[in-house]
Amino acid sequence: MTSPKAWDGDDYQARFDALAAQGLDVHGEVRFVQAFSPSSVLDAGCGTGRVAIELDRRGVEVVGVDVDPSMLATARGLAPHLRFEERDLADPAFDLGRTFGVVVMAGNVPLFTPAGTQPAVVAGCARHLEPGGLLVCGFGLGRGYELADYDADCRGAGLTLVERWATWDRDPLDPAVLPGYAVSVHRRSA
Repeated sequence: MTSPKAWDGDDYQARFDALAAQGLDVHGEVRFVQAFSPSSVLDAGCGTGRVAIELDRRGVEVVGVDVDPSMLATARGLAPHLRFEERDLADPAFDLGRTFGVVVMAGNVPLFTPAGTQPAVVAGCARHLEPGGLLVCGFGLGRGYELADYDADCRGAGLTLVERWATWDRDPLDPAVLPGYAVSVHRRSA
């Protein structure tokens, strides 16, 4: 994820570890992505690798990318066998040299990017989709980057909306309950 602030990966991970220790399910994004049966996933803005590590545990080939060195240090410490790369999703030169069946941006990635870089982030993710591949993204609404903006950025990157939900558990999105949260799935043309 492109971030204007420095993060502490261990502190960030500790928050999810505490939630899991309380018995809360912290893998909704993984279940959502797995419903599409991808053979490969790019975890774009992977942070400490929570999603990537769980996808790998469930047998999915995954690569994680983030711009924050502290987050990546935590991810690499938790799963040294996985490929985690320090890259800026908004950089026009961002290229891993391969494509994926799914690119997932979990955890408000577009909201953590500097204002105005979201079109480049979406385009960078779209470039890494195989033909027919899916971009899956969840973020909070009412924070300055809205669904209309995201949909326009997706259209600009050659992606078409497939489905949209209010949660990773596929609860229906109710426009009367906005702002809220939205999980969108866009497809790259085959």
